[in-house]
Order: sequence, then C-alpha cells, then structure tokens
Amino acid sequence: MELTTIWFLLVAVLFTGYFILEGFDFGVGMLLPVLGRDDRERRVLINTIGPVWDGNEVWLITAGGAMFAAFPEWYATLFSGFYLPLLLILLALIARGVAFEYRHKRPEASWKRRWDAAIFWGSLLPAILWGVAFANILRGVPLDADHEYVGGLLDLLHPYALLGGVTTAALFLTHGAVFIALKTTGEVRDRAGALAVKLGLVAAVAAVAFLTWTLNIRSSAAAVVLAIGAALALLGGLAAARARREGWAFTGTAVAIALAVATLFAALFPNVLPSTLDAAGTLTATNAASTPYTLKIMTWVAVVFTPIVLAYQGWTYWVFRKRIGVVNIPQH
Repeated sequence: MELTTIWFLLVAVLFTGYFILEGFDFGVGMLLPVLGRDDRERRVLINTIGPVWDGNEVWLITAGGAMFAAFPEWYATLFSGFYLPLLLILLALIARGVAFEYRHKRPEASWKRRWDAAIFWGSLLPAILWGVAFANILRGVPLDADHEYVGGLLDLLHPYALLGGVTTAALFLTHGAVFIALKTTGEVRDRAGALAVKLGLVAAVAAVAFLTWTLNIRSSAAAVVLAIGAALALLGGLAAARARREGWAFTGTAVAIALAVATLFAALFPNVLPSTLDAAGTLTATNAASTPYTLKIMTWVAVVFTPIVLAYQGWTYWVFRKRIGVVNIPQH
C-alpha cells in the first residue's frame, strides 16, 4: 500500500474519532437547555463531559496537522476556500471552551445563563457546519486548474450541503442523548433515554436521505457496504436505547457515526477535493501529497506516538467511567 493511501486512511480515522468523541460533546451541549431543568441538572450534564471534552478536541488538531503535513495542497485549498465556515467553527469552539471554564466563577443566575447560551450555540454551530463542510468536500467545489477555490460562500450552501448539516446535527444530538443516559442517574437519565429514541428516528431519516444522495453523487462498492452498515448500526443503537441498554445504545450510535464518516471517505477516494469546474483542478491523494520522504518520517512518528495517545485517552475514560446524578452535585 502506498504511503499516500496510508495517510489518507489515517486522516479518515482521525476525523472519524473526532466525530465520535466530539459528537457526544456537541450533543450534550445542544441538549443542555432541554434536559437541564435547573442549575443542578445542567451541572450534571456539563460534568458528564467535563473531564474529556478538551481531550476529544485533540483529535481535530491532530487531523488538521496530519492534513497539513501529509497533504499540504489539500490543506491549503480547503482552509482558504472554506475560510468563513471553519472560522465560525473555531470561534464557536473557543466560546464553548471558555464557557465551560467560566460558568461556575460567579453564582448569579444571569451569569450562568449567558455561558449556558455560549455552550449551546458553541455546540450547535460546529455540529451543523461540519456536515456542510464534508458534504462540499465530497460533492466538490469550484477549483481552477491551479487548485484555487474560485467560488463564494453561497456556493457552499446548496441543498445537499444543508442536508449534510442537518444530518450531523441530528446524529450528534442522538449520540449526546445516549451518552447522557449512559453517564447519569435518576430523572435526567430517564428523560435522556426517552429523548434519544425520538431524536434517533429523525437522525435515521436524515442519515438515510443524506447517504443515499451521497452515493448518487460518488460511490464505490465499499461505500455502499459502509452506508448499509451505518444504517443498521443506528437502528440497533435505537433499539438498545428503547430497551434501556445504554452501553449497547452508545456503541450503536458510535459505530453508526464511524461508518457514516467512513462512507464519505470511501466514496471520495482517490480524490481529496474534487473540482466542479475542471477535472484538471481536482485534488487527489497523489497530487496533493507531500514528498515520499516526508510521508515516511511522519509514518514512523505516528507508529511511535499514536498508541501512547490512545492509551492515555482510554485511561482517562476508564477513570471517569462512573455515572453522576443530582445527588453528586452540592447546592450553592
């Protein structure tokens, strides 16, 4: 297997891990005003992701770094053409991170409401915009023969991209509700479990529509198999959520997100950013890649450090594996 293919797969794995882990973070943030009926319940929700949310974002940083080093042409074209959506994602993530840290600094209800709003919008915007971005990556964007983006913002907001945004938001909401049910006790757990099933039905309809449309744009045998697997995993997760088997439900939604992202990358390969104007402008895993020597050095670095990072993050989840409830939150 060529190094360009290996690094395309590694970038796909990094984004898959990011969407699985940050997906439930986004879901919890979006559900904060829905499931948190008072301050103690909202603190319960925030504490379910408190020890892990920042570590989950490392996957995005690593994915971006891998793109920059392995596929600099892809990175440059993507981050210049998608500048405004990616800037909005960055600002939303910053606002959400600050909110997590500052919400508890003062006891006033108005102070906490403002930061709760920042958590909500800082979760909703990325959840939608990531779907819009990846839909455009797969469908293609206007690139000239020099691989320069020559479109505008409205070129990124077509119906397929908007459906992609709705799909990722619905999937992350479902994933987050299942995660809350898995990590909490009492009434919060009951409400989250019931809501997960309802949200999951919406997510299933949106995901089937989006993946079907995707396979009509670009497809491969592997992409078809992965899309079917994603649908089955989501249905299995919803069945488990209905039976209050939260562990299996979370596994189902996580696998569904993983296979859905894998579907997009499988349908995209060997391209990394197709051009809708001229085939000569299409970026592929070959013409967008770094030199073989760079890829070789990066491969050895990844082999050494990736297991260490995975082991550390796995240990973090193991340490904070227990459920939390209102009884664990002191009154102020």
